[in-house]
Amino acid sequence: MAQQLFLLPFRQLVMESEDNYIAAIKEIACALVETTIRNVEEYFQTKHGAPLQEAEKYIAQNITWIPCQDFTIELGMKQIEEYISTWEFHESWLHCTDFLNEEEVEFSKLYHYRTRWSIPTRRKPIPRATACVYFTIQISKVKPLSLPVEVFFIFESTRLVHRPGQSRFREKWLKDIIESKLIMMENIIF
Repeated sequence: MAQQLFLLPFRQLVMESEDNYIAAIKEIACALVETTIRNVEEYFQTKHGAPLQEAEKYIAQNITWIPCQDFTIELGMKQIEEYISTWEFHESWLHCTDFLNEEEVEFSKLYHYRTRWSIPTRRKPIPRATACVYFTIQISKVKPLSLPVEVFFIFESTRLVHRPGQSRFREKWLKDIIESKLIMMENIIF
């Protein structure tokens, strides 16, 4: 028992020094991170002439979605087109939206749409590959019908779920899908 009483202050001293050690490491790490951020900001200011905060400011676009009680398949398609019009993409891109199906799950109804994207040209009016974006409009069976519909979408060949107003559209995502399809088609011999 006396031996345990003797070790108790020793253990407490070790714990205190360990806490001090961890606190010192955290302090040094924070200082390093702050210095790195400052250096990166200075680099961007000298290279691009604008502070990083101005270059990084971007609000993901969104629209006012209709309430669940007013939803129709056609209106859902119009709202998707309205939302797509907020995206920034080159004028050479063409797209069309189609309704795919309606799915009933336990607490909601899901309406699935597909938007196909392509860049037709005069030489190739029929594109060799297209990129698809799949939209889902969710109508809740348990929430009040006066609430807006919930919308989410994914890009073909990806699993990342995007929500309007939370993620910014990148034209590169469509280009990557088409390029990967063209590369795959080049490797298939008929």
